[in-house]
Amino acid sequence: MVTIPDFEEAVEAPVSPPDVLPTMETEQIALPTSSIISRPGVGTTGKHIPLLTNLFKVAAEARDAIFFQYSVTITSEDKRVVESKGFGRKVIDRLHQTYSSELGGKSFVYDGERTLYTVGPLPDNKFEFKVLLEETFSFPKGTERPGVNGTPCEENKRTKCSFQSKAFTVEISFAAKIPLQSIALSLKGIESYANSQDALRVLNIILRQRAANRGCLLVRQSFFHGDSRDIIDVGGGVTGVRGFHSSFRLTQGGLSLNKDVATTMIVKPGPVIDFLLTHQNVRETRHINWAKAKRILKNLRVRATHRNQEFKIAGFSEKPCIQQLFSMKIKNGEDNNTEQTVDLTVYDYFAKHHDIELTSSTYLPCLDVGKPNRPIFLPLELCTLVPLQRYRKALSPVQKASLVEQSRQKPQERIKILTNAIGNSCYEDDTVLAACGISIDKQFTPVDGRVLETPKLKVGKNEDCFPNNGRWNFKKKTLLEPSHIDYWAVVNFSAICDTSFITRELIKCGMSKGMNIERPYTLIEEEAQTRKLNPVARVEKMFDLLISKLTREPKLILCVLPERKNCDIYGPWKRKCLCEAGVVTQCISPLKITDQYLTNVLLKINSKLGGINSLLAIEHSGHLPLIKDTPTMILGMDVSHGSPGQSDIPSIAAVVGSRCWPLISRYRASVRSQSPKVEMIDALYQPLNDGNDDGIIRELLLDFYSSCNRRKPTQIILFRDGVSESQFNQVLNIEVNQIIKAYKHIGEDDVPKFTVIVAQKNHHTKMFQANALENVPPGTVVDTKIVHPKNYDFYMCAHAGMIGTSRPVHYHVLLDEIGFSPDGLQNLINSLSYVNQRSTTATSIVAPICYAHHAAAQMAQFLNFDDLSESNIPIPELPRLHKNVRTSMFFC
Repeated sequence: MVTIPDFEEAVEAPVSPPDVLPTMETEQIALPTSSIISRPGVGTTGKHIPLLTNLFKVAAEARDAIFFQYSVTITSEDKRVVESKGFGRKVIDRLHQTYSSELGGKSFVYDGERTLYTVGPLPDNKFEFKVLLEETFSFPKGTERPGVNGTPCEENKRTKCSFQSKAFTVEISFAAKIPLQSIALSLKGIESYANSQDALRVLNIILRQRAANRGCLLVRQSFFHGDSRDIIDVGGGVTGVRGFHSSFRLTQGGLSLNKDVATTMIVKPGPVIDFLLTHQNVRETRHINWAKAKRILKNLRVRATHRNQEFKIAGFSEKPCIQQLFSMKIKNGEDNNTEQTVDLTVYDYFAKHHDIELTSSTYLPCLDVGKPNRPIFLPLELCTLVPLQRYRKALSPVQKASLVEQSRQKPQERIKILTNAIGNSCYEDDTVLAACGISIDKQFTPVDGRVLETPKLKVGKNEDCFPNNGRWNFKKKTLLEPSHIDYWAVVNFSAICDTSFITRELIKCGMSKGMNIERPYTLIEEEAQTRKLNPVARVEKMFDLLISKLTREPKLILCVLPERKNCDIYGPWKRKCLCEAGVVTQCISPLKITDQYLTNVLLKINSKLGGINSLLAIEHSGHLPLIKDTPTMILGMDVSHGSPGQSDIPSIAAVVGSRCWPLISRYRASVRSQSPKVEMIDALYQPLNDGNDDGIIRELLLDFYSSCNRRKPTQIILFRDGVSESQFNQVLNIEVNQIIKAYKHIGEDDVPKFTVIVAQKNHHTKMFQANALENVPPGTVVDTKIVHPKNYDFYMCAHAGMIGTSRPVHYHVLLDEIGFSPDGLQNLINSLSYVNQRSTTATSIVAPICYAHHAAAQMAQFLNFDDLSESNIPIPELPRLHKNVRTSMFFC
């Protein structure tokens, strides 16, 4: 029998880069601080195209208007500071109703936390008010809510009794002045752009308060009112709700309002029991997983139907309603002077004191809606989920597909919706906006766009390939550098797939694409009795069976999975192959075997095995401007975070680096785990106690050196995904400096030149053709009018939007020491959208970022089966890839 270690010994070890780059200590080296560059000019190449954008011009006539900022502190009777945003709004609303005259009749804007703003000053710089909030609810005589000790009502048999009457102290004190004119001055260059951001923030808070006053759900600058016509049911007790994003922005063309359609996920309102049955896809309550139910319900709000009162869910009772006891005080005797504490079950309490005989929830746990030391128990059947509550968990693949299918909007449909929305917004009725002299145009902003020339590709037999509308195919074409697969295996975890048929068709398709694939050495079917084992055990069993059949290390293992999406075997299988065995693997789960499907699979396999599917013609000929003569490394950087609600799941940082210069289509990846929700990558440079560097960049630099004939990169083009404008300086002065440290650590004094570009997809700027119904054509770029008033940025739609409305990528150039012209950089970025080896369409974002995203997502699966709850290992370290596959494009 042959074991995997024997495979490793039988295969020639990969050549290590020569140790000619000594290590050195660089901790004390002072690194320069960089600042974001200004726009050097605009591009001119390409065919001009008239466009419309969803930015609406804003005029601010009251140039002398000044926002006065006040700090707000709300404290309860027990001297605790109130932190709840929703509760803070209630207190401030009541304050405004009660003390309007003391505040000089001023309208003000409250951010929901600790700050409010007025246009012009309040009568005094400091105030202190007492605000009373009183809510009344109906109770039976002489009883209390279950689980709480306090004073019972002493009025007639069924009357209104104060349940919660609280006095709050509100302190308001002057903090700062923010002139509205700072916006106009920054646009003229008289003041810095940073000075205008405070005024802009106030304007955006005005929009948030308008939405809050209308009862909308607020998600940053997007607002959702929950109209039934805007609900998208995606199953599992979850619905999407459509609303609108609204934010003020500064552009070259002046102050604008960005209005766009937005969607967020909410929990379907209604009976809690119905939600749990639907969410867990079970028919009877006895099949509900209560641990899972607690995770999904925690912190959601319910309304108790017997009182019409809202509560926040803390958890569940330990016992069912019919057994769960709590203590309550009741008064007895004719004069009600004697008090007695009794233990009562929740079931008996509702039967005796509310005349409610529980039925469906008698033997179910109660909801606990109290505090840790003061539980309040409510039967599930008396609780309904209130509307407009965000669903923060990850959607299943089926739910995602349903959401996409139902929420897509063609460009002209989106234009119509936004036109109606801006027409019905009634911004002119807002008293604070009126005090600023704000008026908003109702017409889309016209802008001049350019469509860049589509790059030509080279495929097999030195043929040219001309993409059409951002797409191309390999019909009657061959791969540029196909791999030869002479010894490989197939494993089948699916009970329904015919692996013999799949392999025959794959070999036939490979032949037509110039790829020589021999018959697989072995085909292994999973044994029926192992299908009931856990995923890791199934993988181990399959691998043991595979090893017993093989005589040497296979070049490829084709793995047929039982499910197309979210297969729990995928993570353990990839980890076993890539980290332990060092064998390239391709997973498939075909619904239908077609030539296009098999071609897509072959593109991935060829890339993973070191082949090349296609190259840019200009890359193939070695004539890339500014890259052909100088060793240039391209980096793509991304950080993948856990799903919403998974605050304890480590984030995964991935960096891909180009290799085989002067090519820009070949990459390898380095991936690390880091603290949850941290965006800056902390493992770029990682000095160890022994003086060595175990960071990501050292790996990629040494690989570049060994794959580029012992040349070191003297230029680095860095593409960074997923950071906001507030983090741009951190990218420049933390991440870039870490890269410089790693470079110096390998003995280099001359620091490479950097061009640093941030790519953002998570924004709300859309572009529409002014004279056509279709999406903008691939290669559309805009770098005037709607861009930043000072900084170097542009929008690009490199891909063809086939469904819905295209979303351009917003590229921000933070640094350009290499010295690209605007045309040169835009054409390079457009070209990098055509080099993704697993695709026959232009990608919406450059390939290095796509690759980093895929690498992070794939290796994140390796952690799914580790014990993340061990307190000794707060951040589990990702397993390192086996040396045999470390430099492969495993992420394709």
